[in-house]
Amino acid sequence: MGKRIGVIAILVEGRGESVRRVNDLLSQFGEIIIGRLGIPYRERGLNVISITVEGTTDEVGSLTGKLGMLPGVTTKSLLLTK
Repeated sequence: MGKRIGVIAILVEGRGESVRRVNDLLSQFGEIIIGRLGIPYRERGLNVISITVEGTTDEVGSLTGKLGMLPGVTTKSLLLTK
């Protein structure tokens, strides 16, 4: 299975344990991460993270699946064909 380039959007509510767990997961999947942009949206109590990745669909799916199981975390991914 070939590698694909994509983007993962992550919304994290609050500043609790989920923030630490998101960062731990991103470190575990560091080999597929090309870049990361994090923006605290204080007015809404959210952290918005955008991750650019290059990996197989299984690798990206594993990361997004684990992120989506965390309380207060919402994620969506987009993979391109090239």
